[in-house]
Amino acid sequence: MEGVRAVASGTSATDDVEKAIRDKCGVVGVVAPAGTEVAPLIAYALRALQHRGQESTGIVTQHEGKSVLHRNMGLVENVYTPEVLRTLQGPLGIGHVRYATTGGSTIENAQPLLVTSAGGDVALAHNGDIVNSKPLRDEFIAKGWSFLTTNDTEVALRMLAAELATTPNRVKALRNVMKRLSGSYCFTLLIGDTLYAVRDPLGIKPLCYGSLPGGGFMVASESTALNVVGGELIRDVEPGEILEVTLDGVKGFLPEKKAESAHCMFEYVYFARADSIMDGATVYDVRVDIGKRLAKEQPALADVVIPVPDSGRTHATGYAFASGIPFAEGLMKNRYVHRTFIMPDQKMRDQGVRMKLNPVKSVIQGKRVVLVDDSIVRGTTMRRIIQMVRDAGATEVHVRIGSPPITSPCYLGIDMNTRGQLVAAELTIPEICKMIGADSLGYISLEGLTESIGKSRSQLCTGCLTGEYPVAIPGEKQRGQATLF
Repeated sequence: MEGVRAVASGTSATDDVEKAIRDKCGVVGVVAPAGTEVAPLIAYALRALQHRGQESTGIVTQHEGKSVLHRNMGLVENVYTPEVLRTLQGPLGIGHVRYATTGGSTIENAQPLLVTSAGGDVALAHNGDIVNSKPLRDEFIAKGWSFLTTNDTEVALRMLAAELATTPNRVKALRNVMKRLSGSYCFTLLIGDTLYAVRDPLGIKPLCYGSLPGGGFMVASESTALNVVGGELIRDVEPGEILEVTLDGVKGFLPEKKAESAHCMFEYVYFARADSIMDGATVYDVRVDIGKRLAKEQPALADVVIPVPDSGRTHATGYAFASGIPFAEGLMKNRYVHRTFIMPDQKMRDQGVRMKLNPVKSVIQGKRVVLVDDSIVRGTTMRRIIQMVRDAGATEVHVRIGSPPITSPCYLGIDMNTRGQLVAAELTIPEICKMIGADSLGYISLEGLTESIGKSRSQLCTGCLTGEYPVAIPGEKQRGQATLF
């Protein structure tokens, strides 16, 4: 994934090296038989979702009417020590890993959030972005409410707590809150001693659930979280659906009216782990198909296909298969360099790319190379990689990209906030090719992408590619979209 520089509040662009495009979060919820300590299960599941968020993490467990919360900045493996896990007792809990998109990267904004309401303790973990959170926040501040965080999750949580005070039916209370939210959201919630899961009416972000080997159930952003604990996927949560999860089973509450879906296309292209199954599709198979289609649409005369690790690997596998050009790992990734490595100047940022990637000269020297990645955002990291490949002896470098050009911001959970971050918003494809120093540059078509995913364009959110969004965004164009509310 070609990089984007810092956007989180509280950080400066001069203080941050280019970052990969970041999804907001991953969420987990677990119900297990009495006597089971779910905190270790949740921690394992969160490690499987670590790619979805690396800034902070938290777990809330519920035991005998008491909720216990632990949150901290950092990676899952560092936050949940044996001592911490022992404090998180109970057979019921939710967990979260976070990147900041709405609200800065601070401990105050780490999740889950926990409040006490008239209906008991309420804890919420959220993946996505609620685009109308600011007007909602301003409305409630005018009524005398106060907020402890700057994130959109607290807005939804406090709305729910207030709703529960007057609406004892929890599902109805959740539905009333959903009617006021616009944007992308998947929630796992603890309301009293019951686990709930919610997916937004368009199904923008993924959410699924399955059974656990010792009894009980898990809800998670991706099926890979179930796999790591030996669970079995049952199905995806439907767009607009509310799940009530207990040891007795899972009750699904569908909305009376069904909306058109708008699944995030970038989940299939980049965000989700390749071994996950989302909305009936295996992500690995989708990415291989993208590579195959890319080879047909954008052929190249070359000697070797090389992926940009790790994001371009599966796309490159498909490209090599369809083109007949041999596949080789020509760039080795140093997995011990943190992805948010801070470097103060351009020279050190260039060195940072070499710390992360190193060319294999025997694979590259004297060869015409097809370099495959999932996307180009700013173009500067790709330019450095191409120069690195040329320095290793490549005679030609042809770049092939497994998504169409990213021309517009994302407002629904990805940290591409402005057109100024996007090279394709300003330059044509030939101009980008010249800017990055490639011999040729080819992107998959939007038609090719949607066919590879196996969904129609009307079933996907492609706002960052087309500038047309499935929800109302001030100043942006909204596509024709049937909605629930």
